[in-house]
Amino acid sequence: MKNYILLVLGSSFLLASCKIVRPGEVGVKQTLGRLSNKIHLQGPVFHNPFVSRVIRVSVQTNNLELTLSLPSKEGLSINSQISILYKLNQDQVPTIIQNIGLKFETIIANVFRSASADICAQYYAKDLHSGLRSEIEKAIRSKMMETLAAQGIQIDAVLMKSIQLPSGLASSIEQKLQAEQDVMRMEFTLKQAKLEADRKIIEAKGTSDAQKIISEGLTNEIIKIRSIEAFMELSKSPNSKIIITDGKTPFLINQDQK
Repeated sequence: MKNYILLVLGSSFLLASCKIVRPGEVGVKQTLGRLSNKIHLQGPVFHNPFVSRVIRVSVQTNNLELTLSLPSKEGLSINSQISILYKLNQDQVPTIIQNIGLKFETIIANVFRSASADICAQYYAKDLHSGLRSEIEKAIRSKMMETLAAQGIQIDAVLMKSIQLPSGLASSIEQKLQAEQDVMRMEFTLKQAKLEADRKIIEAKGTSDAQKIISEGLTNEIIKIRSIEAFMELSKSPNSKIIITDGKTPFLINQDQK
């Protein structure tokens, strides 16, 4: 019985003194409140559970979702849903824990609010809803990295997933876009009509040129020669023929098959 108790206690102590670091994580030991600079990668990490612990931190790319109002150059507030893709620099995890702690997402969110206010205030509200959105996202990311890079936090991307413009502005933008599409459609129709007209002109000119060439080339002498050639070919046929001629040019009137 005594041995069994000792075995149970020993197993419990062994389990308590082993911490498993999963893939995508790093572990840092903290002994008597003092943080170690050594980083433990995936696998088991043994420690004294009475005086130390292992802090596990993800170094994978994580997604921070935010919903907030962004200011525009004309002073409007645009509601937006934001995704911030970030990850921690593996080599700087002890420094991050030491300086920021484990609630670093709060720091990232606050830095984003400041950076987005500075950047978005340089653009009109319609720009957030147009092709300039990518440019704004990159500018915000760069602004955030000026503060967070030294802290060991890498911002991979800032994504504006949803932009809700004021109703009046959204309606006017839609009307403008619709008008632009109508103009493009009309330009396309006119271009097609012009191409068709050009085609018909070219076709008519070609027909006219062909007729002119034929009329200029068919002289009386050529007509006589062609008639004689046709008459000679006809004379070679074994079939009986009725031919009427004015004495100058033969003309085939009828042909009966025997």
